Amino acid sequence: MYRFKRNFNALHQVGPCPTDFRPVLKRQKSVPTKNSRMICMVRTVRVKEWPEGYMYARASEWEENYPAAAGQFQSPINLVSNDAKFDPALLQKPLSINYFTSRETDVLNDGHNVIIYPKYRGVETSLRLDPSARSVISGGPLPPGSEYELSDVRFHWGRYSTRGSEHKVNGKAFPMEVQLVHWNASLFQNYEDAIGKENGICIMSLFVQIGKENACIRALFPDTLAEIAYKGRQKTTNAPFNPVGLLPDPDLRDYWTYEGSLTMPPCYEGVTWILFRYPMMISADQIDDFRRLYMYSKDERPTNGCEGRLLDNFRPVKPLHGRVVRASFQ
Repeated sequence: MYRFKRNFNALHQVGPCPTDFRPVLKRQKSVPTKNSRMICMVRTVRVKEWPEGYMYARASEWEENYPAAAGQFQSPINLVSNDAKFDPALLQKPLSINYFTSRETDVLNDGHNVIIYPKYRGVETSLRLDPSARSVISGGPLPPGSEYELSDVRFHWGRYSTRGSEHKVNGKAFPMEVQLVHWNASLFQNYEDAIGKENGICIMSLFVQIGKENACIRALFPDTLAEIAYKGRQKTTNAPFNPVGLLPDPDLRDYWTYEGSLTMPPCYEGVTWILFRYPMMISADQIDDFRRLYMYSKDERPTNGCEGRLLDNFRPVKPLHGRVVRASFQ
C-alpha cells in the first residue's frame, strides 16, 4: 500500500472573482452517417464564458445556481479505506478495459481544466461497430451487458503538492487526479444525452504522486504544455496515444467504487466512480507544466484581484450521506 502525503491544506481560494455560473464547455454532437460515425465526437471546441471568474474559486456556491449540486449523491468524497466494503461480485465480472490507440488527439485549455479528446473513427459492419475501433470499458460495477465509451480525459491539480486531487483517501489529498470520463453507449447516443441519466456516466479516476517521469504524458506533451498556456488554446497532436498507458498495470488495478456525480456544474448525479487504489506517477517538472497554465486568454488580463494561474481546479469533498463505497480487494 502506498503512503499518503501529510499536512493537507484547506481549499485555496484564487481571489474574489465574481462568477456567472453557466456551462463551460459546449461540445459538438456527432452527426451519424449510414456507414460510419465519429466515436469521439469533439473537434473544434467552443468555450462558453464564466465572465470574470474562475469557477473553482467559489465552488461552495455552485448549489445556489445548480440545484443538482445540492443533491445527496454528490462527488467528490473523502474515501475512508477501512469503511469500504469488499464486494466479491466485482471480481466475478472483472472490470474490462479495451482502449484503442488514437493517431490524433485534441488537447484543450478551457480556462478551468486541461482536457484530452482522443480522435477515433469506427466503421459500422451491419448494425455493430467493430469493437477494435472503440475505446470502451465494461464489467466491474457497471450494469451487465453495457459498454461505456471514452469521452475525454481531465486533469485536476493543486498549487502545492499537498492538494490537487478532488477525492481524498483517509482525509489526505494527492497533488493531482486524472479522470477518464465515459458515457453509456449501450443506452445513449452520445455524452450529452447520457449526463444526468441513471447509469449514464462512468468516471475512472487515478490519484497522482510525484516521482519518475510519466512516459505517456511526455509522449502526449513532448514540448510541455506551453502551446496551450492560455484559455481557449487547443492543440492537435499526431503522437499515438492510448489512455491505457495512464492506468496501473493489469495486476495492480484494485479499485473502490461508489455512486456520485459530476464534479463540475451542473453536477448531475447518476455517475459511477471507479477509483484506482494504486497511483499514477508523474515527475515534479511535469506537474509544474500544468501549474504554469493560465485561466484567461492571451488577449485578456485577470481582473478583481485574480492571480490568473490555472490552479486548485478541484471541488471540495461532499458528505457521503450513507452511501456505501465498495472495494474490489480485501
